[in-house]
Amino acid sequence: MNPSLHLTVTALCCLVVVLGGLPFSSDAQLDPSFYKTSCPNVHSIVREVLRNVSKTDPRILASFIRLHFHDCFVQGCDASILLNDTSTIVSEQGAFPNNNSIRGLDVVNRIKTAVENACPNTVSCADILALSAEISSVLANGPDWKVPLGRRDSLTANQSLANANLPGPSSNLTTLKSFFSRQGLNTTDLVALSGAHTIGRGQCQFFVNRLYNFSNTGNPDPTLNTTYLQTLQALCPNGGPGTTLANLDLTTPNTFDSKYYSNLQVQKGLFQSDQELFSTSGSDTVAIVNSFNNNQTLFFEKFKASMIKMGNIGVLTGAQGEIRKQCNFVNGASVGLDSMVTRESSQDGVSSY
Repeated sequence: MNPSLHLTVTALCCLVVVLGGLPFSSDAQLDPSFYKTSCPNVHSIVREVLRNVSKTDPRILASFIRLHFHDCFVQGCDASILLNDTSTIVSEQGAFPNNNSIRGLDVVNRIKTAVENACPNTVSCADILALSAEISSVLANGPDWKVPLGRRDSLTANQSLANANLPGPSSNLTTLKSFFSRQGLNTTDLVALSGAHTIGRGQCQFFVNRLYNFSNTGNPDPTLNTTYLQTLQALCPNGGPGTTLANLDLTTPNTFDSKYYSNLQVQKGLFQSDQELFSTSGSDTVAIVNSFNNNQTLFFEKFKASMIKMGNIGVLTGAQGEIRKQCNFVNGASVGLDSMVTRESSQDGVSSY
């Protein structure tokens, strides 16, 4: 082979390898007006279901933002998180970051039923998750944005990837940056998307180590405000039930605002992964936290941009995947009655967010 040709082929092969390791984004193929003709009322249909549920369960708004996040970080925004266990699928719902933690699966099915009644075989479950995240933000008095649409649903799930790709509440800043970077998201995206913790709840089991035995030291996390520490210890006694809920934002727990960042400034972030954004010495995240706290409009703008960016990760479009008729199963799946029960239904309604 000609030496120059050999170099060219080698370079192209390397490029393919590099690109293959990056999250695939098809944002140019998504369009906020995708359903303008085929299902023009889809946004209002999704909003009505969520609005009614949130009247009695305000936590559901945070839960839907989290569902979209946990979906997109595992093989892309393809609704793989919604697939139940079957003879051929090991559900991502059983992954450690999701098990006894994710909420809203039954509500997704209610939304899907309402959408199917209006527009059969038209709107994907992946798009329902993306729309629901935006609508949840708005219903909590947060920002709105035009959601790019046109995603299709996956035919597979990947529990091992869910275990590997989803950061946890005890993640340090280095780990958080690594998880976000592998999805094509930068430090500003990390801080902005973490701001979703301005609403929702967290179980004691996900932060109790900070209260009594941080990093196996036998002592509390030194970055916790001492008064806040006492409050959390009263709520979550050592050895007590791990399912008791605490507000992620102790100031305005049901309102989407910038108070999350002011909490970090006074060492009142509930999860270690929250407080790390401000308490990690010399980190570039500190200035971003300060800027978002000082300017809520800036936070909202960055949050909107980061949500759109995240929503473009690894999407399926065109002839890829399918439009599921039921969000829990691929089309044509043969399932037993046991599989019809969502994992959430067996959790007695106790979970984070």
